[in-house]
Amino acid sequence: MFFFFKAEECTVYEQPKNKLIIFYSYVINLFSGTGFLEQTYLFYGFYKIDRLHSGNLHYNLPLAYFMAMISYILLSLFWVVKRAVEGFKQSFIRSEDRFQSFCNKIFAGWDFCITDQRAAELKHSCLQYELKTDLDEERIKQKIAGRTQREKCRIYLIRAFLNLVVAFILTVCFYGIYRTTVYSQEYHKNSDDVEAFTYNLIVEYLPSIVITAANFVTPHLFEHMIQFEDYSPAFEIKFILIRSVFVRLANIIVLLITLWSQITTCKDGECKTCGYNNKLYPCWETRIGQEMYKLMIFDLIIISSVALFVEFPRKLIVTYSACPIFKWWGQQQFAVPKNVLEIVYGQTICWIGTFYSPLLPGIATIKYFIIFYIKKVLNNYQNGLKSSELINHFPIPRRIKSSTSCGPFINYNTSWDIIPETIDRFPNVIKNLFYGLASEAFAVPFFLFVCLILFYLVALAGAHKRVVVQLREQLAMQGRDKQYLIKKLTRDSLLLKKASTSTFHED
Repeated sequence: MFFFFKAEECTVYEQPKNKLIIFYSYVINLFSGTGFLEQTYLFYGFYKIDRLHSGNLHYNLPLAYFMAMISYILLSLFWVVKRAVEGFKQSFIRSEDRFQSFCNKIFAGWDFCITDQRAAELKHSCLQYELKTDLDEERIKQKIAGRTQREKCRIYLIRAFLNLVVAFILTVCFYGIYRTTVYSQEYHKNSDDVEAFTYNLIVEYLPSIVITAANFVTPHLFEHMIQFEDYSPAFEIKFILIRSVFVRLANIIVLLITLWSQITTCKDGECKTCGYNNKLYPCWETRIGQEMYKLMIFDLIIISSVALFVEFPRKLIVTYSACPIFKWWGQQQFAVPKNVLEIVYGQTICWIGTFYSPLLPGIATIKYFIIFYIKKVLNNYQNGLKSSELINHFPIPRRIKSSTSCGPFINYNTSWDIIPETIDRFPNVIKNLFYGLASEAFAVPFFLFVCLILFYLVALAGAHKRVVVQLREQLAMQGRDKQYLIKKLTRDSLLLKKASTSTFHED
């Protein structure tokens, strides 16, 4: 029931011919995932076998492919949720009043197990920075509480104007990604000479170059702009991270939307035959995998190049130069938010591209091993002070008909169709069980049950929070009682001492 009639023109997928190619074309193929790499296990289009039969053993490749991708995404989701819950627990425990925070940091913040001088200096700097940040938070709160209506209006107008500027910057970035992606997709390679090689490589990486430039420039702009918005230091860091994460993830989404528009758009209704633009994208899944592959490779090149040719020379100049200007310049600090954003960006590319390039997680693993050891060996940074925790992003689903000329799902409208077809082969009892679990009769009560559990957990968390507040108030009251008893005991001791002294003199 899931098979459909395929026009002959929709099944044509020209494979690159095995012939002697010059070095320039080989390099372009290596960096762009085209040519010889396109016909490897790296990309979706190479998996063509429908089913393997060996005696009584039947191996359903489409089902295995789909379940492997789903298992990978679900496993990643599990670990992300696990880490998010751990972070939520820590933030819930640390949600203490400012006075208690000061007491903990001043009287219990030092680690007496520290024996190394450098580690002690770093711990001292961290405590000093945290106390300074907390005092700045208190100063900002007092300043906010003392604002007049005129000052509030001025601040809100400045923030509204700067948010419009941010929206304009994002629009420019998105439009640039859209135009470069369209040009890169419609460009036809020139002859294989040196000049054409350079231009072809630049065009292949044009969307990646624009995305990387936007990811690099916009956080610096946001960092300078937020200084005029008059937020507290802690909120400034969070707001910059929110904007930066949005830019990085939205850039990838714009790239995917542009590719989707190119794949589904045809001239004179030519898409009706195959369901997509088969002339430009005979295997559109492989094309998306190639775009994610290029983003991954270019990200590795940029991070490694910055570490080797920008940060390492700066470290050498600051360390060995006697010029006071360079000493004032200082060694670059390790910015945790920036490096976390790089990891989130790489994870997003990996998750989106996994279905279209099954070996992309392996490439991502090798990439981060290389980046880690480059940064570890060069040691370009001083230990930074700011930190942040981020929640990761998940890939968006695709809604385009499967390619009819490549891949394991050439006989299906969508890759999901393999699931109901497999269930139909099960015994009637198991088949009815699966269809019952997928029916509305089960889904609606299950949804209501989950909502009730969620409401119960929210109420339970609220009750625990109220208990914590009451316990804190009780501790504060006990502290006041102890202070009163100590004062009374001291006063009684003084009176007793005076009485004893007067009795001694009388005797």
